[in-house]
Amino acid sequence: MAAKKTAASVGASALALKDSPYVQRLVEDAELRENIREAYESLRKAYGRLSNGKAPAKALLDDKKLQKELRSAAVSLRDAGEALREGPKRRKKRRWGRRLLILVVGAGVALALSEGLRQKVLDLLFGAEEEFDYSSTTTPATPAPAPGATTPA
Repeated sequence: MAAKKTAASVGASALALKDSPYVQRLVEDAELRENIREAYESLRKAYGRLSNGKAPAKALLDDKKLQKELRSAAVSLRDAGEALREGPKRRKKRRWGRRLLILVVGAGVALALSEGLRQKVLDLLFGAEEEFDYSSTTTPATPAPAPGATTPA
């Protein structure tokens, strides 16, 4: 009879865990799982360094690698805790940024490849070029005789 009661309580506990928001977050959030995995790995390495035969107090004070692993584990656990408290992060939609980038790149390519389009854009930005014929208001000077040439008398 006790076995049936235990199995029923285990089943009820499993159902309660299934509906838990923390378990749901753990299943859905890859970053949360990665933080927990990093914390576990760091703590496992730190425990290995701590139980290598030295006095724990001496190892904590002197072993830089142990300190690094403990620091890494603490950061990973802090990040996991924050992720659980905050709830799932919603990805920001960056559609406008992507569209703007594609538009700018497309416009640059079009301007680079099309001389007519490039000329229209330059005319819009700086005004149309005025074509004119240059006519000098001064009279040209008589050419000087070439050196060694004789002048007719």
